Amino acid sequence: MARAQDSQRIDTAPPRLRLGPTVWLKRNFFSSPLNTALTLLALYLLYQWIPPAVSWLVLDADWQGQSRAACTGDGACWVFVKDRFSQFIYGFYPETERWRVNAAFALLALACAPLFIRRVPGKRWPVLFLLFVYPVVAWFLFLGGGFGLPPVETRLWGGLMLTLIIAGIGMVASLPLGILLALGRQSHMPVVRGLCVAFIELWRAVPLITVLFMASVMLPFFLPEGVNFDKLLRALIGISLFQSAYMAEVVRGGLQAIPRGQYEAAAALGLRYWQIMGLVVLPQALRHVIPGIVNTFIALFKDTTLVLIIGLFDLLGIVQAAATDPEWLGFAVEGYLFAGLGFWVFCFGMSRYSQHLERRLATGHGQD
Repeated sequence: MARAQDSQRIDTAPPRLRLGPTVWLKRNFFSSPLNTALTLLALYLLYQWIPPAVSWLVLDADWQGQSRAACTGDGACWVFVKDRFSQFIYGFYPETERWRVNAAFALLALACAPLFIRRVPGKRWPVLFLLFVYPVVAWFLFLGGGFGLPPVETRLWGGLMLTLIIAGIGMVASLPLGILLALGRQSHMPVVRGLCVAFIELWRAVPLITVLFMASVMLPFFLPEGVNFDKLLRALIGISLFQSAYMAEVVRGGLQAIPRGQYEAAAALGLRYWQIMGLVVLPQALRHVIPGIVNTFIALFKDTTLVLIIGLFDLLGIVQAAATDPEWLGFAVEGYLFAGLGFWVFCFGMSRYSQHLERRLATGHGQD
């Protein structure tokens, strides 16, 4: 009985040390003469930068109005963003049909909600719906052409809507393809390994701009006569193949981190190759490379701005187009700030969610 009580006392976590604000400030900002000097310099720079920025962004900014004439102050002209907000979100999508875009993204949010709630049972069904049903429903809503929905050509798609479509499809397609390429590169079959290595090195050796240019301009010359793919579809295929090569190297790094004993123990249990990979190796490998996978997704999200070179107006492209309107010349900075804020929100959200996954799956990475 005494031994049980002693072991229970030993297992009890020690109380957390609480420090006052003075001690915390001294340890983190004034622990040495150099740190003190750097802290004072940073405070001085913030004092010189923050008040003018707040004044330009908020206090002296123009918020109300319908035209350029409303921008009479010395601050930012947010009337420009307000006037073109719908265009920044939907591009040139017909205004009367934008409810279809809203419905598609609302359906996506409802389907994803159970995946973010830990205690919701039966998460397999939302995943199957998102993988096999939702793409068909969303593409039908966006494109139309049936059940009384008028068709909307992809050349009219743009803004944040197009950015999310390209990034979402690229992420969903590049991850499984990258996993297959990583497994193929480690295969013992020379032909499979050689093909995967050639594919990965080829796509990683060319810039994405070249891939988009080839997919949009050069690919039609290699297709049979009368066969043509939509420009957006060609861009999606090119981006997915390009990102899958980078994803393959990220996953391969996770596979190499798994000890050889894991493979041997699974084989000793009588598991076949795909059972070993699917049940033992890949779950551990993917947990190890969560930061790398999310980093690749963030890079993909930002690379969607390159589709402007093939005539697709994503969020940044539509902002640039709006800033060239003679009515709004001189207010491009406000548009770029809006686009930058939009990209930061999504990229920061992906980064924070990856850290949540690391803590939840106990990957051993640093926690904030």
